[in-house]
Amino acid sequence: MPINITMPALSPTMEEGNLSKWLVKEGDKVKSGDVLAEIETDKATMEVESVDEGTVAKLVVAAGTEGVKVNALIAILAADGEDVSAAAAGGGAAPAPKAEAAPAPKAEAAPAQKASEPAPAVATPAAAAAPAVSSGAKTFSSPLARRLAKEAGLDLSAVAGSGPHGRVVKADIEKAVASGGAKAAPAVAPQAAAAPAPAMAKGPADDTVLKLFPEGSYELLPHDGMRKTIASRLTESSQTVPSYFVSMDCELDALMKLRAEINKSSPMKKTDKGEVPAFKLSVNDFIIKAMALALRDVPMANASWTSTARVLHKHADVGVAVSIPDGLITPIVRKAETKTLSAISNEVKDLARRARDKKLKPEEYQGGTTSVSNLGMFGVSNFTSIVNLPQASIVSIGAGVEKPIVKNGEIKVGTVMTATFAFDHRVIDGALGAELASAFKRYIENPMAMLV
Repeated sequence: MPINITMPALSPTMEEGNLSKWLVKEGDKVKSGDVLAEIETDKATMEVESVDEGTVAKLVVAAGTEGVKVNALIAILAADGEDVSAAAAGGGAAPAPKAEAAPAPKAEAAPAQKASEPAPAVATPAAAAAPAVSSGAKTFSSPLARRLAKEAGLDLSAVAGSGPHGRVVKADIEKAVASGGAKAAPAVAPQAAAAPAPAMAKGPADDTVLKLFPEGSYELLPHDGMRKTIASRLTESSQTVPSYFVSMDCELDALMKLRAEINKSSPMKKTDKGEVPAFKLSVNDFIIKAMALALRDVPMANASWTSTARVLHKHADVGVAVSIPDGLITPIVRKAETKTLSAISNEVKDLARRARDKKLKPEEYQGGTTSVSNLGMFGVSNFTSIVNLPQASIVSIGAGVEKPIVKNGEIKVGTVMTATFAFDHRVIDGALGAELASAFKRYIENPMAMLV
């Protein structure tokens, strides 16, 4: 029987993706685990692996196709021993089930929602027809687990996932089968259709805007997936979060001196380009560490908002705003309060490089408990940022500039940086926000405290 390969959901919020490149061609034999294609989501390009063995009978969607819906048929495999031409003609009859649709984009804004790992395999017809979840909630699982669950008559919503972020994997299904539990109910009551994600507020009609400018005086740059996502998320944040702002001037002289000493003492390592320093700290590395330690010292500020409770985080996961061509992404340094400055420095460089190549996994840029946005390298003295949900804080870093400073009644010249914090007032009240900003300032002005 032909095996339908469908567009997988590579993250909890994915509704469609671009089929960037096929890595197989019609007639190729593939086995489980072989990479079939590269799929581009809103902020990353990810490889998709095959679940089954067989021969590629037909590539339904051409490479370069944009806006392919999750669960849409993209290719057909002929099983071992099956006629390839017959499989190509006979596959794709069954429509993609709606039960497998990706969650609406607003789900990512909920603090309790955890990012899914990238799907390691492409869904097959059996996997796509996994039992409906009786609770109405989405159960994240691998395509292979969904197929095994269907064959065993299991209800995925009753299976505890042991994979990353609670994902149900093959071992969980085998354990459930062995225990005789998680049997699917004979019938599932009809469920109300999920409410669609709220549409972004629409401005003047496009034709009205264009009429304001002479024809030929402009060119149109269509929105890609990333630009649409940025617009949607920031609009949601600005309409949802009651933000307020706190600014602190921080002296950088001690930090700059310590940074120079540490970088000078860096050991050398051998690379393809010869010997290079094992690390080279930037001012931003100190800022990330200072923000993480400040959240550790003021734990009530390391929180997210839900309608029923504040989510108090056990670690400081610091997002770092990275500019990429015509967009922005915020990869996350997990447990930053536990890491050395050199480890943070090397991790940020790796994340930024892969962000620009669009090779980040969803769990590397979704979530986080705070963010750092630094425009100091552009000479910006101070600015404010929009809180990145589900986080409740973000710090905006301006350039370090020489200013007169009064110390012990004497005027001296020092390097001063302005840090402006944006807080979600639902989670962090004014006094708590000021306490966090003060803790951050202490670490910046006494950087040796970050080394102990």
